[in-house]
Amino acid sequence: MPYIAVSALSHEGLVREHNEDSLVAGPWTLCATVTGNPQTLLFPLGNEPCVVAVADGLGGHPGGEVASALVARRLAAAGPGLAGEEAVRNVLHTCNRAVYEAAGGDPELAAMGTTVAGVVVLAESVISFNVGDSRVYRVTAEGLRRLSVDDSPPLEPGRRTTSIVTQTLGGSTALTVVRPHVRSTELHLGDRFLLCSDGLTDPVPEEELSDVLATPRGEAERADGRAAFELWKAAIEAGGPDNITLALVRVGE
Repeated sequence: MPYIAVSALSHEGLVREHNEDSLVAGPWTLCATVTGNPQTLLFPLGNEPCVVAVADGLGGHPGGEVASALVARRLAAAGPGLAGEEAVRNVLHTCNRAVYEAAGGDPELAAMGTTVAGVVVLAESVISFNVGDSRVYRVTAEGLRRLSVDDSPPLEPGRRTTSIVTQTLGGSTALTVVRPHVRSTELHLGDRFLLCSDGLTDPVPEEELSDVLATPRGEAERADGRAAFELWKAAIEAGGPDNITLALVRVGE
């Protein structure tokens, strides 16, 4: 029987005092907490849409962990109904309004916000989506192919990352309409995807991420759990400057 395997972890890194990232896999959410080891969950393919996403609460703003948790929980609740691109766009707009409404009701949460990036796995296709600079990659035999679009200005020569994000869910005191990046592609048995916050992609080059994911390590689900650990380890060895949240999604049989 075809299935979806999700191997995920979330960690505060070596610099931040606490974790402001959240993660959703189907109905399961991990909000602003730390996992000591990768967790692997299995879901049937095709019974209903399965959403997997990471949300990175904005550092330097109050309530980043509140914003990311709010978005993760709303995506988990809406997941079974996300059967097309328009439904995904609608729920992201709903999440954006919900973050502003929550911030408006509490002065201590003013301007809180979060990025989000994820996939909705359907029987024959996958919908990728993002707002902000968290990322979605398809893992191929030739390396990583980015499906998300970074909401950030062009990089200066010699720079690989930027701390500026041009759109997020929430993030200001007045409601701002977002334009989510949403696209559909065909799904095949054996397809793999990497979803992550910039706590992984800022310190670790894409080439290194690709090398870790290309290394065979035995049985598929155990291999993905090991790969998730190795990706986290690479970010830690690079200084762990931010919260690190990632999920490896595999379609198997």
